[in-house]
Amino acid sequence: MHNSRAGFTLIEVLISTVLLTIVLLGLYSVLDTQRRSVYNIKENLDRSVDYDRSIMVLYNDILRSDGNITLRKGERDTLCMEATTNSLYELSVAKVCWLVLKDGDKLIRIEGNNYRLPVGLEQNVEVDEVLKGVNLFDITRQKDKILVAVGQVNKKEPYSFLLQGIKIPPKPKKPKKPKRTAPDRSRDSNTTSPERNGTDSPENNGSAPLF
Repeated sequence: MHNSRAGFTLIEVLISTVLLTIVLLGLYSVLDTQRRSVYNIKENLDRSVDYDRSIMVLYNDILRSDGNITLRKGERDTLCMEATTNSLYELSVAKVCWLVLKDGDKLIRIEGNNYRLPVGLEQNVEVDEVLKGVNLFDITRQKDKILVAVGQVNKKEPYSFLLQGIKIPPKPKKPKKPKRTAPDRSRDSNTTSPERNGTDSPENNGSAPLF
């Protein structure tokens, strides 16, 4: 009686190993592609969320300001609100400025009180990097309307919004100086000396003094 083969030859094992390796490489390639796709989607979503959050902070900074807004036009505009209640650092009222740095076209937000631009090391402020690759930061103000446009290199169209009802606060009135009144000379003019009223004094009328 002829006995059947109980095992595999070395060649069969090698062929099986090669085929299994090819299948595993194919599966890894598919999984890696999917992983990269998920990562890119998540990164884009994170960027969109950060972008939307940044725009919302800028929106609220302007909306909750007192209307005293300084705007400096340039290649990238600079926007400063002298007093806004939209504080990220628990300030009751804060001065907030938005501007774009040339280094990396970074849009930054500066919050503090009683500071001037450019900010020095001695000034107590909080600086937050908001967005990178900003190629457009344009603010236009007409009376009580403010139009803001923000654009990034990786976005096809800029994001813009319009705020209305942001009134310019009236300038504080200077206290009026009290008017200087001319001295009252009526008494001097009505009270005349003996020489003016035509009477002579005792010394000058030739008579001897009574006492």
